[in-house]
Amino acid sequence: MSELVTGDAVVLGLRPAKLPSRALALAIDLVVVWTVFMLVSIGLAVTTVTLDEAASAAIAVATFLLVLVGGPIAVETLSHGRSLGKLACGLRVVRDDGGPIRFRHALVRGAMGVVEILMTLGVVASIASLVSARGRRLGDVFAGTLVVRERVPAGRGVAVPPPPPWLVGRFAALDLSAVPDELWLAIRQYLTRMNQLDAEVGWSMATRLSGELAARTGVPVPEGVPAAAYLAGVVNERQARDARRVFAAAQRVSPEVAGPPADGQSGVDGAGGVRAASGPMEWVAPVGPANPGVSGTDGSTVRTPGTGFAPPA
Repeated sequence: MSELVTGDAVVLGLRPAKLPSRALALAIDLVVVWTVFMLVSIGLAVTTVTLDEAASAAIAVATFLLVLVGGPIAVETLSHGRSLGKLACGLRVVRDDGGPIRFRHALVRGAMGVVEILMTLGVVASIASLVSARGRRLGDVFAGTLVVRERVPAGRGVAVPPPPPWLVGRFAALDLSAVPDELWLAIRQYLTRMNQLDAEVGWSMATRLSGELAARTGVPVPEGVPAAAYLAGVVNERQARDARRVFAAAQRVSPEVAGPPADGQSGVDGAGGVRAASGPMEWVAPVGPANPGVSGTDGSTVRTPGTGFAPPA
């Protein structure tokens, strides 16, 4: 696994794609692109047979640039890093910080691809990928991108911990449409690794992320709610909404099949939360400024069972 570290010292668990899988994805993309190029070229040759040699050459160059260069750039931009070959091989192009790529990243990759893939038959790209510790070709280096594996072996993924029960359903009225994917990614990475961070570092990161999230939603963080618990509660609300949309779509397609989940299965409970497939899910946040704990009867500081967060007084 590649240890990509953000400016907040969060290690992103991205798995760089190996050269064989990248080569297979590139081969699929080249077959598709060259097939389209040949069909378009044949069609243009038939329709422009009456034009002079200079006009035919100009049309041929324009076709080459639009199909073989502009086509992959447009596909990667619109699909956020997943071409047909990468989709088939379970790969995706992401930024160095793990976020989705934009047009400028796809443009640099496409422009460099003309030199290291088309003009050298992939020799330069293969050598650069073998030399790079993360398997990046020159286009990735100049664009600040990385090709990663989206499909990983089962059981290796790290689930986002659920919020404490007293926060489930509390953020049902929040408008999450303005929250960008980059912020969701940063929040998920923090929540899955907060127990591995120093208490002060984790507290500062949770405070910053919760402030950004509150600014995007237009609603301040509720008073008395720890920043980490607030982040977990909002992420849980987003997951609950996604689950409800999936169940609603399934019911429209097949009402007799898409019924409410049975006991022991994943689903949405009456409070808007998501039920776990194997019983109640629990997590414990690190004791620190974001999780002061609860005072016990003997004066000691203890954690709320199953959550690590104290409910507001």
